[in-house]
Amino acid sequence: MNLSKNIWALLKKDILLEMRQQYTFYGILLYISATSFVVYLSAGQPEDRIWNSLFWVLQLFICINAVAKSFLQEHRGRMLYYYTISSPTAFVISKLLFNAVLMLFMNLVSLGIFTLLLGNPLAYFARFISISLLGGISLSLVFTFLAAIAAKAQQQTALMAIMGFPLIIPQLLLLMKIAVVAFSSVVQNGMTDLIAMLIGLDILVIALAYILFPFLWKD
Repeated sequence: MNLSKNIWALLKKDILLEMRQQYTFYGILLYISATSFVVYLSAGQPEDRIWNSLFWVLQLFICINAVAKSFLQEHRGRMLYYYTISSPTAFVISKLLFNAVLMLFMNLVSLGIFTLLLGNPLAYFARFISISLLGGISLSLVFTFLAAIAAKAQQQTALMAIMGFPLIIPQLLLLMKIAVVAFSSVVQNGMTDLIAMLIGLDILVIALAYILFPFLWKD
């Protein structure tokens, strides 16, 4: 089986597994709704900067709940089976793709619920959607890579938190700064450089996963 067919087979497996385990999917949707409602009760309809910050913090915790479980739910016996039928490159790429698609969907759902409860202060809604989708992909890539490393340790959840937050905080701050362009018509200097930096970080994470995961695969 060539690489593309292997990736597609593994990606299809993850999609079918997610569809069968609907309690996980609906649990994440309930988490999004409940968290947005709590934010609404505590903050009402906040000003632009607070709204932007709260949205990206919500995306962080959605990503941890929705994406980080991808490797953590794979027990040792199943990993041994994957080892016999797949290459490490195909396996990690399929995980990156699946989690990116999952996070894109969760991002759109959370944005809809967020604007419904906390109002819509955006001057350029379509622009913010594009930025939020790019941010969702970025967050999913980082946490998929971290989940692959944490899956080899015993204290998986704790290791995810220890490794994740120092890496993700600069990325969150970068996303918040980029998203400012959707709130007003004022020209923001250096915005192209910030977006290029974010895309560069995404490429770096993919490259690290491609290079390092085969070593984890052999463990």
